[in-house]
Amino acid sequence: MRILTVTGYKPMELNIFKEEDPRIAFIKKGIEKRLIHFIEEGLEWVLISGQMGVELWTAEVVLDLKEEYDIRIAMFPPFENQEVRWPNELQEKYQELAAVCDFYQPLYKGDYRGGFQFKAKNMWLVDKSDGCIMLMDDEFPGSNRYFYEAATEAKEPYSIFVITPADLDDAVEEMRMEDPDYWD
Repeated sequence: MRILTVTGYKPMELNIFKEEDPRIAFIKKGIEKRLIHFIEEGLEWVLISGQMGVELWTAEVVLDLKEEYDIRIAMFPPFENQEVRWPNELQEKYQELAAVCDFYQPLYKGDYRGGFQFKAKNMWLVDKSDGCIMLMDDEFPGSNRYFYEAATEAKEPYSIFVITPADLDDAVEEMRMEDPDYWD
């Protein structure tokens, strides 16, 4: 697999309302673990749309992984200025990440015009990638269900890899075990 899309929940869908929330570190660890596996198998590009939450956290993970691995990240928002209604802190984060991505290109010129832009974004990302990694709980799919539907309806075989709550529990335990005080 050369190109993977990564997507998942927005922060409010996870009841995360501050960028300092410690759960973000666990989510990023789960994403990192999956990405490293794929990078070691030949992954070259990670695609995101830049939505807040899992996608921006993925961008941060990939940028950290670039120090050790040959991996690139591309951000394809559905339209220009998608972040204008976000909290200021997230707007700044989005703009910083967009500036340092290896490739950045909104799919539609201009501001938001309708829900069709989100549907087109999902279909485009599925079409341009070999598979996806999704942070998703089947019982509570949230806004992920729209991307998941596009992925399952792909004409070509499309691989869907899910990071589950159990995977995040494993990441929490791994991070605890990395702490030297854990073993005392």
